[in-house]
Amino acid sequence: LQALIPPWGDGAQRKGGDMTAPLLDMADLSVDVEGESGMTRAVKRLRFAVERGETFALVGESGCGKSMTALALLRLLPQAGRIAAGQVRLEGRDLNRLPESAMRAVRGGSIGIIFQEPATSMNPVMRVGDQIMEVLRAHTALRGAAARERAAHWLARVGIADAVRRLDDYPFQFSGGQKQRIMIAIALAAEPGLLIADEPTTALDVAVQAQVLALLADIQRELGMAVLLITHDLAVVRQVAHHVALMRAGEIVASASAADFFAAPDHPYARELFDAIPTYAKRGHPLSAAGRRARAAAITRTIAMPSSASGACATSQEIVLDVQNLCVHYPARGRAWRRDWIKAVDGVSFALRAGETLALLGESGCGKTTTAKALLRLAQGARVTGSARLAGRDLLAASRTELRRLRRDIQIVFQDPYASLDPRMRVGEILDEGIAALRPELGAAARAERAQGLLARVGLPADASQRYPHEFSGGQRQRVAIARALAVEPKVLVCDEPTSALDVSVQAQILDLLRELQADLGIAYLFITHNFSVVEYLADRVAVMHEGRIVECNTARAVLYEPDHAVTRRLLEAV
Repeated sequence: LQALIPPWGDGAQRKGGDMTAPLLDMADLSVDVEGESGMTRAVKRLRFAVERGETFALVGESGCGKSMTALALLRLLPQAGRIAAGQVRLEGRDLNRLPESAMRAVRGGSIGIIFQEPATSMNPVMRVGDQIMEVLRAHTALRGAAARERAAHWLARVGIADAVRRLDDYPFQFSGGQKQRIMIAIALAAEPGLLIADEPTTALDVAVQAQVLALLADIQRELGMAVLLITHDLAVVRQVAHHVALMRAGEIVASASAADFFAAPDHPYARELFDAIPTYAKRGHPLSAAGRRARAAAITRTIAMPSSASGACATSQEIVLDVQNLCVHYPARGRAWRRDWIKAVDGVSFALRAGETLALLGESGCGKTTTAKALLRLAQGARVTGSARLAGRDLLAASRTELRRLRRDIQIVFQDPYASLDPRMRVGEILDEGIAALRPELGAAARAERAQGLLARVGLPADASQRYPHEFSGGQRQRVAIARALAVEPKVLVCDEPTSALDVSVQAQILDLLRELQADLGIAYLFITHNFSVVEYLADRVAVMHEGRIVECNTARAVLYEPDHAVTRRLLEAV
């Protein structure tokens, strides 16, 4: 990224207002959130300033209050939240004193925001072009054909191919990474003076991440735009940020220039974050030894592990999942008498052994997630052909009754945890539902004990089972999704970007957890990710996909250090 992306802005460009004052000045901001146990102070006396043209990075672990700070800035707090104290000044105006009618002009006009979960922040029944034009109509003078032309321009700038045609598509017709790019286009459409980027590259592969970061850098220089970057990706922070503030438990515990923060971190928590970053050199070693010991002790007390599975599973040659010539074709819109097909997956073959981790890499939209959904029989409306055998049993030809039994042995952690968790059910009920359906031999008490133990093992608080998904941060929801998938102890776990929403400290806990469970139970992982550091640390073999096909498959070391295919080399060059 260093060669591709200059630091965002030069800190010297100006756009209106008092040139000597910061663009954004936050003074002693405090936010309270009401829960079942009473009022909690989620953000505590936050104080920082963002200059025009500057990129200010707010980093910290999941649930520390980063996103709550962004929502408070825009006065978009949930119903249970309220600003308890402090001032938020944008170009000298205190946003907390503006009427709601004035704030509607600020949102999208003066301040744009890229939300963490694009799938839930876009209207699912509204074409993406209309969603971009909605911003243009509200905050610019563009109308009609001119607005549509500008919307197509933004869609093309964020890397969506055939932008004019795809203006008429709906969000569900795009991959997770493509939805994130559309969200960026919506945020930038009115060319705001301040952009809040809440995990803007979470769902993007490394090649598209480099493109998007370079795009944002260009636009920032053109407009003199300031960026408040909220992220857990320290590699991105290092390349693009001018200043870094580290949050923990609602407070800023360290604040320094980016150069000083990375060269000589003086806070113990900052050093802890750097130690938790996965690398090839740390393979086989826990990223968080203290956390692993605590979780191992907790799981021993709560969940009985089969002793026969321990040890030799890591070197087992038993093939648990054998996929041959898998094709997933979707019908394309066209003439009624002519059926065209979009080849999302076109002849994928691989074998997965017990205790093995196969990483599936590739650019956004190459067919990785579609492959996973086809294996789980979740590719609705598609024509699926080929063969997929789970421990010798045919997944694709199984009856509904047989498929129910097979799903006990193959589970999935979806990329978007918010969309995959029932918002009307408490977390304890979500876990109990899966265990009751696929492990009917367990009684209610045993199911509750298993669920509580899993929540503890993935690092969630004791009261998590009594809370709803919306009460958690994005990273915490991902931990709930992982606990649900592990609840029935499957033989194969498909992980679709399972750590994309997690900061490095929580990612370390999850990677340690996955390693321990694989060693104990012999679980095989099909790991779909764009995070190369996770691949370095966890994968035994790597398969690289491009346009629906696997173009390279080899050991992790061979693919990462001696790649054969041009696509693989291009991905590695973007890391």
